[in-house]
Amino acid sequence: MQQKTLLIECPDSKGLIAQITNICYKHQLNITRNTEYVDPLTGRFYMRTQLEGIFNDETLLFDLDRALPIGSERSLVGNDRKKVVILVTKEAHCLGDILIKVFDGSLPLDILAVIGNHANLQQLTEKFDIPFHFISHEQLSREAHEAQLMAKIAEYKPDYLVLAKFMRVLSPAFVKQYPNRIINIHHSFLPAFIGANPYRQAFERGVKIIGATAHFVTDDLDEGPIIKQMVTNVDHNYSAQDMAKAGRDVEKNVLSKALQQVVEDRVFVHGNKTVIL
Repeated sequence: MQQKTLLIECPDSKGLIAQITNICYKHQLNITRNTEYVDPLTGRFYMRTQLEGIFNDETLLFDLDRALPIGSERSLVGNDRKKVVILVTKEAHCLGDILIKVFDGSLPLDILAVIGNHANLQQLTEKFDIPFHFISHEQLSREAHEAQLMAKIAEYKPDYLVLAKFMRVLSPAFVKQYPNRIINIHHSFLPAFIGANPYRQAFERGVKIIGATAHFVTDDLDEGPIIKQMVTNVDHNYSAQDMAKAGRDVEKNVLSKALQQVVEDRVFVHGNKTVIL
């Protein structure tokens, strides 16, 4: 008995759920879980259906294509673990949290390699028997550095790139190679305090909550589709350094929860928004 997940995004119309579930029944597939959502502003229908049975993928998708309205997107994904390459700079908290959760099985993905523009996290990475590649940016243009990064990443063919506090702005040419496949953790509750030093910005503004945002990377700095956000309370007694310290726990939790949603195929991206089912 196989288990797969059917993902559908299409214009909404009457009877869609019945049509889709009837096709699954025709193929003798059992629905073990089903979630759907209609965006009232765009009129887009989203559906995530977990199935079990004996699959003929080509015939199932052909039947769905005949039933779904024009402008539909559909995919059938198996239970294969997603493969990622993680990019880092110097801070260990996000990388360490991911490494531990993958090690204990609570985050079901495969880390193919970690790449750093500093070597600070090499020892931590190698404690988990994961390859670490140090690719320095010093004395290199951004284009030359990114060319080396892309060459190394290409050797691994990952499903996703994870920026675990990778403190470099990626060029549009780099981002174009991995559309909706680069996941970043930003140390701010976006859209507030975009760019560098968000905790200093938050301190100067006198905020009463700080947060972190995991999002897909686009050409617009820190403005890509948001996957997950969390906050924690602060007050006037917090310095900028205190805020940064408190924020690190939020950052690692947000990133790991976002990765959980992505690897479970729960994230639909439409324009600059996400729907999580």
